[in-house]
Amino acid sequence: MGKKINQDYDERRLYRRKRRIRNQIIAYITVVIFFAAIIAGTVFGVRALTKLLSEKRQAEELAKQLEEMENEEETVIEPPVSVEPPEEEVDWLEEMVASSIENMPLEDKVAGLFIVAPEAVTGVSQVIQAGEATQEALNKYPVGGFVYFEQNIVDKEQFVQMLSNTMGMRPEYPLFLAVDEEGGSVRRVGKSSIEVTEVGDMADIGAGGDTMKAYDAGTTIGFYLYELGLNVDFAPVADIVADPSNSAIGKRSFGSDPVLAGDMAAAMVTGIQERGVSSCLKHFPGIGSVAGDTHDGMAVLEKNLDELRAAEFQAFRAGIEAGAHFIMVSHVSVPNVVGDNTPCSLSEEMITNLLRGELGYNGIVITDAMNMTAITEYYTADDAAVRALKAGADMILMPENFETAYQGVLNAVKEGVIAEERINESLKRIYRVKLRDRIDAEGNVVDSVAGESPEAADGQGAESNDGTVPEGETGAEGSEGTVPEGEAGAEGGEGTVPEGA
Repeated sequence: MGKKINQDYDERRLYRRKRRIRNQIIAYITVVIFFAAIIAGTVFGVRALTKLLSEKRQAEELAKQLEEMENEEETVIEPPVSVEPPEEEVDWLEEMVASSIENMPLEDKVAGLFIVAPEAVTGVSQVIQAGEATQEALNKYPVGGFVYFEQNIVDKEQFVQMLSNTMGMRPEYPLFLAVDEEGGSVRRVGKSSIEVTEVGDMADIGAGGDTMKAYDAGTTIGFYLYELGLNVDFAPVADIVADPSNSAIGKRSFGSDPVLAGDMAAAMVTGIQERGVSSCLKHFPGIGSVAGDTHDGMAVLEKNLDELRAAEFQAFRAGIEAGAHFIMVSHVSVPNVVGDNTPCSLSEEMITNLLRGELGYNGIVITDAMNMTAITEYYTADDAAVRALKAGADMILMPENFETAYQGVLNAVKEGVIAEERINESLKRIYRVKLRDRIDAEGNVVDSVAGESPEAADGQGAESNDGTVPEGETGAEGSEGTVPEGEAGAEGGEGTVPEGA
């Protein structure tokens, strides 16, 4: 009996234990579910609150925008403005050059490559006026320019009138009116009856070492040439001379130092051209070391290319960098460079390869006077002119016989020996210089071709001439003039210097 009671007691205790464990589990589950519900509610509440706040913020922003739109004045939305590309800048000088050449007859193109003494085309022995004979000559042969000498100058009034008349005869073909005016022994105007300031020998200026003196000499000469109506000066000399007593150039050179001579020549180029006159460096590649004179026959420069580069080329390079409009090529032979005795004025190696190629010169290349014995003894006038152009020259100066030289070049172009495009290249270089005064500093076309000298600060221009000069040239007419031929040669004083460049 007691044993049974103990058994029942154990069973009830076990039952109570199981029930307590079950109740605990239920309690735990309830707690977990409760906390899970709290967490889920919190998350949901946070999300709802966030959404509510976001919607409220958006509503406030929208209301603000609507309010701003209501307060703004009504505006008109313009269509986008189309931006046109900038116009390409026009090079008016090149346009004028092209226009001057494109419709030019071939005959006139060829004539424009020559600079001659006025006697060579008028048939008059001494030209001192520009009238019917000059007009007829220019109508037939519109040459590129005239070169004048002391014999063409009677007085200032006469010379100014003659140049003015000449320039106006063929206005569609502007002329170069040139002179040799170096100062010292070579000065066509300075040795005439016209009173001008004498600047002295270049050797003396070079010896002083002051390049400003060379510049002043250039401005002095350029001023009185421009005042007379001349527009080209065959100066300065860029030759290197070690011993003036043993050189055809004499005291016309700035000296023996290539750097100093180059600086002097460059300064003089600047001075001349600032006065409105084109300058011409001479005599490429340099004849200062030559004892012979090309007026009298062949003259040989016994230098090689390295020696020229170390001396003569330095002086010419300085003048090129100064902007010289012309370079005159001499008739000297340089066999150690050219390979034979061909005059430099007829040598492609000297003109095209060295002067244009190595030294980079793209201005006007003009020959020395082609009536010198160094040319006439070995070549006819037509052959020499054709050879010079084929070598790279742009202009032929004073051929032995103009008509023969002109016809020879014309025939060479017609027969294809010289391409017409080659002639056009030279004319472009020529007209860039001739028309330069028709463009102002900003590149705009100006109405006046002439005008006051660019640097004439005192306001003096070309002197007016109220006097009347009868039309026509004086002197007996004939097919051959009696102008002394050739370039200014050996140094001289106030006596006569052979004519030419």
